[in-house]
Amino acid sequence: EVGEALEISGTIYQQDGKTPASNIILYVYHTNAQGLYSDGPDFSECAKRHGHLRGWMKTGTDGQYRFKTTRPASYPNTAFEQHIHPIIKEPGLSAYWIDEFVFDDDPNLMEKYRHNMQQRGGNGIVSLRKNQAGTWLGTRDIVLGKNVPGY
Repeated sequence: EVGEALEISGTIYQQDGKTPASNIILYVYHTNAQGLYSDGPDFSECAKRHGHLRGWMKTGTDGQYRFKTTRPASYPNTAFEQHIHPIIKEPGLSAYWIDEFVFDDDPNLMEKYRHNMQQRGGNGIVSLRKNQAGTWLGTRDIVLGKNVPGY
């Protein structure tokens, strides 16, 4: 994929914020390096809506997850922050969204956005650093049900 390599990892915890949560599905999707949800001719309607930069992962007993992708761009001709949409699916519960992954170094991440985040699943602001290979690395831990209405 064209763009800057990005790797995000973390641990998903039970509601206590300490116990790793196993068998949790995390679904993520985001724009490409041009800020578009790019699709292909054989994509389903859902795939067209989310684009091809998407994926599912499931935690093991350690609650950890990791995904490798490219850094998303802001929507074209906007000042929207760069972001990755996450959805959590726990066994026996309906899927729910948590705060987007956003990046602390993004010039479009304004103070107003930072202060208006709902903290669903915990803090979605990720600090990135580049490794020697030029890949952006970041960590975000997630707490199940945290600040999720009706959880």
